[in-house]
Amino acid sequence: MSSVTSSTASSSVEALRARYGERYRWLLLISVMIGTMASIMSSTIVNVAIPDMSHHFSLGQSRAQWVTSGFMVAMTVSMLTTPWLLGRFGYRRTYVGCMWLLLGGGVLGGLTNHYGIVLFARVAEGLAAGVVQPIPAIIILRAFQPHEQGRASGLFGMGVVLAPAIGPSIGGVLVDLFGWRSIFFMVVPFCLASFWLAYKFVPTTTPGGTAANRDGAGLDWRGMLLATAGTLCLLNGMVALRDSGGWTAGLLLAGAVCAVVGFIAWQRRLAALGGTALMNLHLFSYRQFSMGSIVAVIYGTALFGSTYLLPVYMQVGLHLSASYVGTTLLPAGIVLAFTIAGVGRLADRHPTYLLVSIGVALLALSFALMATVTLTSAAWWLVVWVTLGRIGLGFILPSLNLGAMRPLDKALIPQASSTINFLRMLGGASGVSLCGIVLEWRLAAHGDSFANPVTSPERLAAFNETFMLLAGLCVVALVAALQLRETAPVAKSSTG
Repeated sequence: MSSVTSSTASSSVEALRARYGERYRWLLLISVMIGTMASIMSSTIVNVAIPDMSHHFSLGQSRAQWVTSGFMVAMTVSMLTTPWLLGRFGYRRTYVGCMWLLLGGGVLGGLTNHYGIVLFARVAEGLAAGVVQPIPAIIILRAFQPHEQGRASGLFGMGVVLAPAIGPSIGGVLVDLFGWRSIFFMVVPFCLASFWLAYKFVPTTTPGGTAANRDGAGLDWRGMLLATAGTLCLLNGMVALRDSGGWTAGLLLAGAVCAVVGFIAWQRRLAALGGTALMNLHLFSYRQFSMGSIVAVIYGTALFGSTYLLPVYMQVGLHLSASYVGTTLLPAGIVLAFTIAGVGRLADRHPTYLLVSIGVALLALSFALMATVTLTSAAWWLVVWVTLGRIGLGFILPSLNLGAMRPLDKALIPQASSTINFLRMLGGASGVSLCGIVLEWRLAAHGDSFANPVTSPERLAAFNETFMLLAGLCVVALVAALQLRETAPVAKSSTG
């Protein structure tokens, strides 16, 4: 017992900071960045393999889409558990456990020959990814001083974006050479590296530097069930708008509304009783956090919707190979990584609301300009418009969390990070389904379908109308982004 206590004490935030000095906070950030890179890569890289996977399992577009949507649902809901897990088990156990789950899901998905097991593996990966992704923002806002937070966000964002930027290019080549299974194994080296870094730099303590409390309040399972039911009803209701009758869609969407109302009512009651709510609704009394949440939902819709839509557009609309798609997206990904690094430094000196607004405006413009691409257009035009959108993302990524969460008390940061990530991913999960629904609706309106092996101007028109929908949503986000203007001085952060 004493040896366990001694080991825990030697791995606390204070002990590790004393051992590594001022550079420790950067080492900690890089350590969790590796795992987050793996989780984000696993969320996006499968998109390149969807056409081959659909052919292998003889799937329709809606069933194949659940490879992405199942991951997104699991990731979205599990984000709400991050504060509880960190308080119960500490940073290290939570992080390492997620890496094991992510590794297991990747290996299982790559080895199986049953579509049901592929979906199970994707859900497991999604659960791990959801818990991990709020952690870096917690570290940045607690371990770094305000004048360093933008630089830290830029470094973290650059590293996280490089993996999915390079991933589709490598994944496209792997799909062409070895088939769709190969892309599942790309997370393996990242997970292995994350284990070594975690046991070296990630503390065993919780946010705030206190010891993990195994005897604390239990997880709000009722809230989890309501959040899961609401998310599933929302996504299935959107799909039913296309595939089933109006009554089915209406019932599912009504179920989503009831689940949301029940979730809010339960969270309020639990907080009033002194329990630990899954989502702290007091966060929304802060104007900047509320406006940032609106931006996060729409940003998630646009980001993940377009991440699904672009590879399908290039392969099904423009008839480009998977490897060519990856090569086309690579320059935009590299530009995004360097934009994030530069904007991170700007966020330490300039208002975050301005940077977020510029980013949202560029993203909207990029979607609108996709309508200028035709079957006879030079390929470099497509690269330019995609790159423009990635520059916009580069302005948003390091700035949104800082603008939304800087005014909060430091004790609220873990809950705030999990909540805003949950809302962003809820938008993302909806965005993937929304783009799929709108695309098939517009294809039918133009007299086309995915069953037709030949592309046409009408097919491109359907894609263009879907891109214009995303552009319109970004305009709405721009209005909310302008409300992120800070009205109070920034509070100082504390390590831990």
